[in-house]
Amino acid sequence: MKVRVDPERCQGHTLCSMIAPTLFTLDDEDGHSTAIDGEVPADLESKAAEAIRSCPEQAISVIP
Repeated sequence: MKVRVDPERCQGHTLCSMIAPTLFTLDDEDGHSTAIDGEVPADLESKAAEAIRSCPEQAISVIP
């Protein structure tokens, strides 16, 4: 599983980083999120799914 944050949709709510801090990094200036590059570790897939569901802007998606 890989995740992606759409930079056009992300508004910097930071919920994803609060839920899964090892999967998302926040920009120091505006708080916009970026997902880790590469596969989400199997033990963090449920946290990634929770972050996806929690994003108010629906900016996070699973990519092939």
